[in-house]
Amino acid sequence: MTRKYFGTDGIRGEVGKSSINPEFVLKLGWAVGRVLANGHKGKVLIGKDTRVSGYMLESALEAGLSAAGVDILLLGPMPTPAIAYLTRTLRAQVGIVISASHNLYHDNGIKFFSAEGRKLPDEVELAIEQQLEQPLVTVDSAKLGKASRVDDAPGRYIEFCKSTIPSSTRLTHMKIIVDCANGATYHIAPNVLRELGADVMELSVEPDGFNINKHCGSTDPEVLRRLVIAEKADLGIALDGDGDRVIMIDHHGEILDGDQLLFIIANHLLNTNQLHGGVVGTVMTNLGLELAFKKLGIPFTRAKVGDRYVLDMLYQQGWHLGGESSGHIICLDKITTGDGIVSALQVLHSMCDSGKSLHELKQGFQKFPQTMINVAVSNHEKVLNSKSVQQAIQSVEQKLNGTGRVLLRPSGTEPVIRVMVEGEDAKQVSDFAHQLAEAVEASVREIK
Repeated sequence: MTRKYFGTDGIRGEVGKSSINPEFVLKLGWAVGRVLANGHKGKVLIGKDTRVSGYMLESALEAGLSAAGVDILLLGPMPTPAIAYLTRTLRAQVGIVISASHNLYHDNGIKFFSAEGRKLPDEVELAIEQQLEQPLVTVDSAKLGKASRVDDAPGRYIEFCKSTIPSSTRLTHMKIIVDCANGATYHIAPNVLRELGADVMELSVEPDGFNINKHCGSTDPEVLRRLVIAEKADLGIALDGDGDRVIMIDHHGEILDGDQLLFIIANHLLNTNQLHGGVVGTVMTNLGLELAFKKLGIPFTRAKVGDRYVLDMLYQQGWHLGGESSGHIICLDKITTGDGIVSALQVLHSMCDSGKSLHELKQGFQKFPQTMINVAVSNHEKVLNSKSVQQAIQSVEQKLNGTGRVLLRPSGTEPVIRVMVEGEDAKQVSDFAHQLAEAVEASVREIK
């Protein structure tokens, strides 16, 4: 069956102009309660990021779940990976996150974690969608669900984060600037780093409901980059609004994306005989990383874009480490989903263990120039399969002659086609990407 509401990572959209509205979300809470509690008294966690719409959506979910006879534990603002962790440790049937991750405040979404802290299987999402088509029937008053708050959720998660690196690791010699994107990690990440001994400077830790991801965080790290240089910090850490992504800045002000951080973590695990199998990337992972792993003898494979696909591939391969260029890194021996704080801690541990700076640790990986252009498209399939676009792709691939890659793919979160070209020559790569983007735009006009 084709899913009507669920995308690659839950349900997401502009608040009030999509499924992300009080009426639908109330019905969604009820449907989730019906499917996952299955007629029994269940327990569901709800966490959220700092968007103003979170209050409204939290209340709607709470009402729907209660109507289905499910008890609710409210966590308040918490990182997405914290909900995955707490769902397991608090023995809940499901964890729900109200967040649109790295998007701006006017978007929001609903993500789900199973009792094991994993993304819901496709069959469960389909069952929820089928339940949404049924009339909402409230359980008897004596069976309504109750809601309560978990006041110590931040402290529980802070202790978990610290436990993912050896207790002997100290950050006392490091000056770190952490950018929390005015999001869900604002009261978590600085405390984790301070408790490990770092000299911490906070950035974007004053959420007002509207400033999440706005000119800050992992999607816009320029202010952090300049501050790292000005303050002579050892490094900067930039998280996104819900804390599942991270990028870092070295002391020279150079940005390290998810591919570079994945290299550092994998290389350290290899050097300390702790690497379990290989590493999973995605079709967007830089070719330079694949070549670097090949040189080190580290097995590498690519999954589709999306952390759920990286996770699925990790389970298939029996490996523990994977991630995306965006900074979504999964350390499966630590936690069941991408976690920006935990990933940053693995890099910091590598620095402490090796005695090397972030700048030094990234040197074994040479990134290939890569250009990506987003083209607005309403009908992905027709455009991608059009003769003119296919001919343009073949032409560029012939000119690259095996020295690079071309990838056109529909976004899972936006109505766009992402046009990516990668190769040895930056100017050539940029020119080819623009040629393909123009071919896509021309096809869009033809189809209209």
